[in-house]
Amino acid sequence: MNNINIIATTNFGLEAVTKRELLALGYDDLKVSDGKVELKGTLRDIAILNLNLRTAERVLIKIDSFKALSFEELFEKTYKIDWDKILPVDGNFIVQGKSVKSKLFSISDCQSITEKAIIKKLQQTYNVSWFEKSAERYKLEVSLFKDIATITLDTSGDGLHKRGYREASYKAPISETIAASLVLLSYWNEDRMLCDPFCGSGTIPIEAAMIAKNIAPGLMRKFDFENFFFMDEEIYKEEKKLCYEKIDYEKKLEIYASDISSAAIHIAKNNAEILGLEEDIKFFEKDIRELDLPDDYGVIITNPPYGVRIGADEAPELIRELGKLCKTIPTWSVYAITADEEFESQFGKKADRKRKLYNGRIKTDYYQYYGPRPEKKTKNK
Repeated sequence: MNNINIIATTNFGLEAVTKRELLALGYDDLKVSDGKVELKGTLRDIAILNLNLRTAERVLIKIDSFKALSFEELFEKTYKIDWDKILPVDGNFIVQGKSVKSKLFSISDCQSITEKAIIKKLQQTYNVSWFEKSAERYKLEVSLFKDIATITLDTSGDGLHKRGYREASYKAPISETIAASLVLLSYWNEDRMLCDPFCGSGTIPIEAAMIAKNIAPGLMRKFDFENFFFMDEEIYKEEKKLCYEKIDYEKKLEIYASDISSAAIHIAKNNAEILGLEEDIKFFEKDIRELDLPDDYGVIITNPPYGVRIGADEAPELIRELGKLCKTIPTWSVYAITADEEFESQFGKKADRKRKLYNGRIKTDYYQYYGPRPEKKTKNK
């Protein structure tokens, strides 16, 4: 399958970050819209994108897109697709759906009609009357927006935020894709100190270390496309090998991550060890009131506790303590994501920039405070 229409889905607000990732991977002619970036590619690109994209949520194959004003039209146009090139006779295909601003607003009916059209086409193609659906999973979606039906095949399976290293989490953790986005939106690089004083299960520092050492985010997990009957197994093996070859094992990092909870630190250490990053990130238990950092052009990237995660009474005080800490390190840059709309007043300073992001379904803001440009590299001289 060449000249495939590919969709990389994103959290709202992160489309531009994913676009930059794709440009860095060598892709161009990108079409950006709400929650997705579209491009052309091949089966090899399906493997590359699933293995390497840090900020995307899923990689989809766009099978077809057409206008559908009636269930009859949806059925007939779905039936016309060459489904035998996409689904094997025993493929476990699942049809999901959504509808926004469309005449066909019943999601369950759209799913049912789409599935019936696929089954009828496959029955005629394979000359069978019953499908066991006993083989690999094929997650299909029929999505209607303003009467345009788009049918996609999910090549990722589980969302790309599931890297495979987080065996346990603490309270309400930030997703891996959001954490990677926060790092990529900051001015931090591997030559600067990084600190997360509310590290929880360690997602932000771990994602930062993976970026710095060029560890592909998809190396430790499985994807649905690996079992697709039209996928060449050697392509995936080759691209996975290339990812391993690109890892910078020698890169020395100065990343510190603390939390007041000993349980959180235990979980964070275990998560880092799964990736072999236990020497790159210094995890330690400490109250932010006792945290002492050198004023050496470091970067704080953090997800401070707020009412959704812990008691609402305690959260403002912790943000005030973060503000006090940052006054002692004026050369540092500070980045914080939170749903607390009073963050700036509690922190004690208006942000240089505020970016709206969605952490799952929670609306948050990413507050960015820019410190001075480093006069010199602080390490790796």
